[in-house]
Amino acid sequence: MDNLQPIAIALGAAWASGLNLYATVLMLGILGATGTITLPVQLETLTNPWVIGIAGFMYAVEFFADKIPAVDSIWDALHTFIRIPAGAVLAAAAVGPIDPVVQTMALLLGGVISAASHGTKMSARLSINASPEPFSNWAASISEDIGVFGGLYFALWHPIVFLCFLLVFVAIAAWLLPKLLRAIWGGISRLAALIR
Repeated sequence: MDNLQPIAIALGAAWASGLNLYATVLMLGILGATGTITLPVQLETLTNPWVIGIAGFMYAVEFFADKIPAVDSIWDALHTFIRIPAGAVLAAAAVGPIDPVVQTMALLLGGVISAASHGTKMSARLSINASPEPFSNWAASISEDIGVFGGLYFALWHPIVFLCFLLVFVAIAAWLLPKLLRAIWGGISRLAALIR
């Protein structure tokens, strides 16, 4: 179990970062600062009050930006360049400086996991945002936040459950992502044909 903990934290932080980086940093920072959990040494930076404060502020901004369909899509597109590298860095930091090879593997795997969760989120939200009513967008946004907090809870206290969940997520994402991308591409093609 002790060996699974850093792996689950690394992959949990990477996965959650792909959905909402600021909620991830905020939760880990608060739990570490209050002594609820002991973060790996290289993640102790997250317990700094300034880091927690900025993460909290940015989480509040994202919470509201996420509820407005057009803003949400632009926000997600811009955060492609933030969430994925941050997820990779959090994963590498979570395994600590035990071995440069392990840290590099965590960096690469963390990048892939955060890219998968971000890509799935962004594609699904683009499909949802095409709907004229706002309620599905709000429900998706709130579900993502619950998923981040719930996923991190399991990664921290029930690593085996989280790793099983992550395997299911990867299988669903591998099946769903190509379908979502085809649907988005079809929508873009239809929109381009209408413009012409």
